[in-house]
Amino acid sequence: MQDYIEVEFRSGRMGYYQNPDRLPIQPEDLIVVEVERGEDIAQIVHMAVPRDEKEIPDSNGRIYKIRRCATEDDFEKMRNLGYDEEKASNTFNDLLLRYPFEMKLIETVYQFDGNKLTFFFTADGRIDFRAFVRELATIFKTRIELHQTTGRDEAKRLGGFGMCGNQYCCSSFLKRFNQVTIKMAKDQNLAGNLSKISGPCGRLLCCLNFEEDFYVEEGKDFPIIGTCVQYGDSRAIVYRIDVLAQKIYLSSEEQNVVELDPKEYAKLRVISIPDLETCQ
Repeated sequence: MQDYIEVEFRSGRMGYYQNPDRLPIQPEDLIVVEVERGEDIAQIVHMAVPRDEKEIPDSNGRIYKIRRCATEDDFEKMRNLGYDEEKASNTFNDLLLRYPFEMKLIETVYQFDGNKLTFFFTADGRIDFRAFVRELATIFKTRIELHQTTGRDEAKRLGGFGMCGNQYCCSSFLKRFNQVTIKMAKDQNLAGNLSKISGPCGRLLCCLNFEEDFYVEEGKDFPIIGTCVQYGDSRAIVYRIDVLAQKIYLSSEEQNVVELDPKEYAKLRVISIPDLETCQ
């Protein structure tokens, strides 16, 4: 079976298509494709996605096609959509003043053929906006969708620069949010100050996920934090490891800090290991 092509729509949604007509397309090309309600424009992310490797959403038996590679007319139409979206945003905010709830509009996206208009917003808690949607549909005379986004989605849509000086990963190249846990921060000795390893979205930095495999693999040769060893005439506990610097830090019973490399540590006698015994 032919592999799928993965695309990203302007709304941020991902889609999957096949190319039976062998159109001359490449990654990052813009193509016009069929969608549930008309046609939309999307950018190619991956050229070969096997069905057995990715969870391809079910389209209820309907096969959506790639209509064509984007033309100059399509590019011009897409540029004009920006003006229409700006006008729609202003109308949205003006209309919102007449309703009792508070919403912060993040982004407005028209489907390429104008058959759908999507508003992305943030709000505290859930909002019953059914009457609001009906009035928007009356004004714009098209299908209206409102999507309440999270902090990460907001950062991705608004864009910006991280503490590294580069654009946010989520708004530049990262297509999916992978789970980032506090364990990853601990593995990389970065759990001391969470504010320094959190992004503007308030969540842990996505880049913690990038180097996790390296730290886990390299950390196999290092002791577990809390391991109790015999150091000289007293006991000491491993309270910190530094994989990059190849250092192991011990805290003795006298609260002295000792710095060792893995070879020096290997000569010490292990008294107890966390989860097996409690080091007294």
